[in-house]
Amino acid sequence: MVDYVADYLENLEQRPVYPDVEPGYLRSLIPTEAPVDPETYEDIMKDVERVIMPGVTHWHSPYFYAYFPAASSYPAMLADMLCGAIGCIGFSWAASPACTELETVMLDWLGKMLQLPECFIAGTQGHGGGVIQSTASEATLMSLLAARCKAVRQVQASNPTKLEAEILSKLVAYTSEQAHSSVERAGLIGGVTMRKIPTDDSYAVTGDTFKKMVEKDKAAGLIPFYLCATLGTTPSCAFDHITELGPICKDEHMWMHIDAAYAGSAFICPEFRPLLNGVEFADSFNFNPHKWLLVNFDCSALWVKKRSDIIGAFKMEPLYLKHENQESGLVTDYRHWQIPLGRRFRSLKMWFVFRMYGLNGLQAHIRKQVSLAKEFESLVRADKRFEICAEVIMGLVCFRLKGSNELNQTLLKRISKSREIHLVPCQLSDHFVLRFAICSRTTESHHIQQAWRHITQLTFELLQEPAH
Repeated sequence: MVDYVADYLENLEQRPVYPDVEPGYLRSLIPTEAPVDPETYEDIMKDVERVIMPGVTHWHSPYFYAYFPAASSYPAMLADMLCGAIGCIGFSWAASPACTELETVMLDWLGKMLQLPECFIAGTQGHGGGVIQSTASEATLMSLLAARCKAVRQVQASNPTKLEAEILSKLVAYTSEQAHSSVERAGLIGGVTMRKIPTDDSYAVTGDTFKKMVEKDKAAGLIPFYLCATLGTTPSCAFDHITELGPICKDEHMWMHIDAAYAGSAFICPEFRPLLNGVEFADSFNFNPHKWLLVNFDCSALWVKKRSDIIGAFKMEPLYLKHENQESGLVTDYRHWQIPLGRRFRSLKMWFVFRMYGLNGLQAHIRKQVSLAKEFESLVRADKRFEICAEVIMGLVCFRLKGSNELNQTLLKRISKSREIHLVPCQLSDHFVLRFAICSRTTESHHIQQAWRHITQLTFELLQEPAH
């Protein structure tokens, strides 16, 4: 299997990045029922090529420029193998002490790389700390549910007769109109109203707009309790003005959560760290090392300023989960910090990657991908048929062909049909926009140049047609 994986990754750019299959293709290629007798590993691996690979979108191809990166590195793969071999289910310290303690220390290591305020570092005496969630979506939901619980208790502290249902009906959460759909979904799951805040010309949320919405809702008798600010939005990698938003949340006693799912990795570089200024106002902060920090999925890092806020919302203590060390100040039971009970030994991936790359190696990876995005931006700007649609700050370039949305939709369809490169769109200011994200660890300048040649060739053919 190790040989197969190595061969797959070394020869990946020779495979079409996007599959050429129709929905339901796989069912006809395998039996309708599981085998009665054992089959050989060799036969299974033959079927990997015959059945699986034709339907794989190759996220780690250097010609994959869709969505955001899905991190991958050999150290992380090795750690995942070890995690699978150990196979512990780390719902409590007693269930596997190393699983819990390494995670606490790795989140401290990473928090220090980001220069997070001391209140987010667990250490041995801190009141905050970090935890690995599966995804940023899960981290957002956890923060919203913790904030909801805290808000209800605060209201009931001054109005003991108020029923929880009455309070919940008046709670209001806020996020950017450019925020990931998972934030709105967290509101649906949490049963609270989620307001979308209009953004400025750079697709960011400003303090003035947010403050006006909060004041209007308070005047209507509602209870603003939560803001999810975004650093590096999914459509355009825009950055909300958290230095303006934070003081408002503090004054209004609102929970501020910061979602930096993609961009957060870049804050380990001193030149990008100022984008995180204002994090000191946050009650929770999250980003995905599994996007851009060479740690394979799943590994989403969530920090809280006061771990009692999150534990207090979810703590359950059945007898079968209790252990003699749980009252120790040095013991963390991460089942109280997450939605599932069980958890894998995911911190091994962080430990391996941080040690085998070092901070310098991780910074070099980020800087290289940003420079590749800047290279692609320069190619777009040099062609008068195209326009850049948002400031290029990190590894994402939003661009479009000058003209109608239909023209750009047609171009993207032809790009996808060619299966040579893979892009996805977004909508910015009513424009259909193409997103070009530097994703693969193996992407180099010549891949960028080849991708641009392919785009311009398809553009030339499209514009030659009489309809255009």
